[in-house]
Amino acid sequence: MDKKSAANEIHITRIYDAPVRAVWDAWTDPKQVAQWWGPRGFTITTHSKDLRTGGTWVFTMHGPDGVDFPNKIQYLEVNKNSRLVYDHGGNDDHPPMFRVTVLFSEIKGKTKMDMSMTLPTPEAAAETYKTIKKFGGNSTWDRLAEYLTKELTGRDQFVINRSFDAPIDVVYDMWTNPKHFAKWMGPAGSTMEFIRSDIRPGGSSFYWMSAPGGVKMYGRAQYAELQKPHRLVYTQQFVDEQEKISRHPFAPTWPETMLTTVIFAEEGPGHTRVTVIWEPHGNVTPEEQQTFIAAKAGMTGGWTGSFDSLDTYLSTKP
Repeated sequence: MDKKSAANEIHITRIYDAPVRAVWDAWTDPKQVAQWWGPRGFTITTHSKDLRTGGTWVFTMHGPDGVDFPNKIQYLEVNKNSRLVYDHGGNDDHPPMFRVTVLFSEIKGKTKMDMSMTLPTPEAAAETYKTIKKFGGNSTWDRLAEYLTKELTGRDQFVINRSFDAPIDVVYDMWTNPKHFAKWMGPAGSTMEFIRSDIRPGGSSFYWMSAPGGVKMYGRAQYAELQKPHRLVYTQQFVDEQEKISRHPFAPTWPETMLTTVIFAEEGPGHTRVTVIWEPHGNVTPEEQQTFIAAKAGMTGGWTGSFDSLDTYLSTKP
């Protein structure tokens, strides 16, 4: 989740590469919202939805472990394509847990979503923040990005966001300086070393990573864009010791080439949000595409572990 803008608030901002109308429809159409609402692994069943001021949305969230979570939303303001305000409560047996305000605005053909969750007390906000983090609630807005891309372009992507307590130039350097990148990328307990690095448009790098258990994997990255400090685009492939194309040692049907886009955005003085967009690239077989889609929960865990390591590494920098 993003930084709290006030002691009793949780604030989230996202930019979606889609027109406002498409984002609004994805939020308000029950058929569309069922494709992305909730953390990864969750599904929902809508029982009723009356999208108007004073109307309600009654639905059940189904957790991946089979646990159901009854939910009820009461709409306080509905301004098409621009603003939603609603009270969110668990069910009819207790009052709303928090109030949500969502603003939709157009920025150069894209949509900015500004969302705030207001809770009764700072303590309630802190507890809600912990609950959202525990269940991976931030992935809801990543899933929305994936859904919009699929609907508008037909491309399957994996999207994940993370906010860091560091200036944007510092965070950008963590991705583009091999000395730093090797300190945090990869699963907990892994080791990474660059054999060659030429991080510039048209350049490439060759590296190895030793995973927990002693398996050594080689990889190559080729850089397409570096727009300091806002954007980085590169492709990745598994290779062998001679830098010849290889395959993932544990997933032979994993796509041969992955395209990584990293977007860096300032969230205020000393705070940076990183958005990673990951997708198969080039000639991708249907089997490889399905392997990629089925692995999204695992990708979430993998990237979250790397981001946790980056958080720790940043905390050690002066």
